[in-house]
Amino acid sequence: MTDCIFCKIIAGEIPSVTVYEDDKVKAFLDISQATTGHTLVVPKKHVSDLFEYDEQLASDVFSRLPKIARAIKASDPTIKGLNIVNNNGEVAYQTVFHSHIHLLPRYSNEDGFGMTFTDNSADYTPEKLQVVANKITEQIKD
Repeated sequence: MTDCIFCKIIAGEIPSVTVYEDDKVKAFLDISQATTGHTLVVPKKHVSDLFEYDEQLASDVFSRLPKIARAIKASDPTIKGLNIVNNNGEVAYQTVFHSHIHLLPRYSNEDGFGMTFTDNSADYTPEKLQVVANKITEQIKD
């Protein structure tokens, strides 16, 4: 892809602050630094989102997350946890359409990062949940 900001970062055309790199991924500090140490893990192969991954790419990318996450946590004794966020599609808040995974160190409940999960459990009986599960299961392909 010729106009992709992450492809340009991977190619060295745009500067970044790299924390890890090998032949499959590049991990660099997110310019926004939502929390200090906020890192993006990006496959070197251009795919727009998780829906374009094959098993090998998933293995290449996701197998590196623990190593990078441990390094982030070890870099600062005040880090208490870490969020892993992957947005797929504009409706899911994806703004750069080269797949990437956010590793967000967490320092406290007041560190400026938050997520909200709505509890809709009252709307779902076990039967209704089973209907949803069946629809998903029917679409799983080998």
